[in-house]
Amino acid sequence: MNAWPDTGTSAALRQKYATDLALDRDGEWLQAFADVPRHVFVPRFFTQGTDAAWHPVAWGDVGYLEAVYGDAALTTQLDEHGIPTSSSSQPSVMLTMLEALDVHDGNRVFELGTGTGYNTALLSHRLGEKRVTSVDVDPGLVAAAIGRLKQAGHSPTLAAGDGALGYPRRAPYDRIIATAGLHAIPPALLEQAAEDAVIVAPLGYGIIRAQVTAPGHATGRFLPTPAHFMTLRTPATAPDLDAVRNEEPGTTSVAPHDVLERLKFPLSLALPGYTSCTWKDDQGQVTAVGLWTADGSVASVDTTGTVRQSGPRRLWDSVEELAATFTEAEGIARDDFLLTITPTRQTITYRETGGPSWHLPTPSR
Repeated sequence: MNAWPDTGTSAALRQKYATDLALDRDGEWLQAFADVPRHVFVPRFFTQGTDAAWHPVAWGDVGYLEAVYGDAALTTQLDEHGIPTSSSSQPSVMLTMLEALDVHDGNRVFELGTGTGYNTALLSHRLGEKRVTSVDVDPGLVAAAIGRLKQAGHSPTLAAGDGALGYPRRAPYDRIIATAGLHAIPPALLEQAAEDAVIVAPLGYGIIRAQVTAPGHATGRFLPTPAHFMTLRTPATAPDLDAVRNEEPGTTSVAPHDVLERLKFPLSLALPGYTSCTWKDDQGQVTAVGLWTADGSVASVDTTGTVRQSGPRRLWDSVEELAATFTEAEGIARDDFLLTITPTRQTITYRETGGPSWHLPTPSR
């Protein structure tokens, strides 16, 4: 007997969901998505109404099961200000990352970011719970995930802590996967990686798949799939938008919309961890865009081409450099970007050696 609530409706939806996700793909992952009940790991989620307020949806509510067994990310936790702090990732993106991980029987996997525990359960289903270790910074999430995993019949190793530090006592790991957005691959994970280990992680607005080539060294390429994950929790710095309004205006030929669409991925590599916002008119049309980084740099540009910048870095200058590199006529393919990791540096290169490159902010140990 199942230890979770189930009905004919939820079972049928789960089977269809798995079949739709894994059509013409890895059959073993199809079985995992079919067997692991996502609704156990997402007993409640939040939707945002037209009033911008968040509304909870749970078992028994209209549309709950259809949403849980649909291909969409679901917001599962909000902070005291109503800001999302945890989610259940889009299942098709999860499947893409799990396939890229290329697991084999006997592999030991480390997961950075337990979240709801759903991805942990999929890994446990495929490899066995004794082969899976997962760490999350939020003790409440870890406690809830342990309970949900037990309901679903799994007891992998879970711990509350800084996932960027890995979990040395169960290292080395043959496969490492992150389910939280990173600015670079944490050095501790490289230290705990086995020979030839594969690392799959969100970097900026993309997903990198890298393979360890020697201690502290790895190389990889971004997957073609667009993606954005909630970043590791760090203290946030509010932008000084008042200060930038008082700066001397300049002009630009780069449209604000380029930051939101065409240049969004390379900008996330050139300015790791940047944040953006928009201003809209009464008709909902974007009239201006703001950018800021944790060092206090701020830029704003409106649709007339007026730009203002303040702080230690000229952020819009970086945008203009990218616009010159990636012209309107040239598409930007994520898998044209390569990552090279050494013990002292992590570098993104566009296409081949000698092309445009950006150094990632590698944290010190």
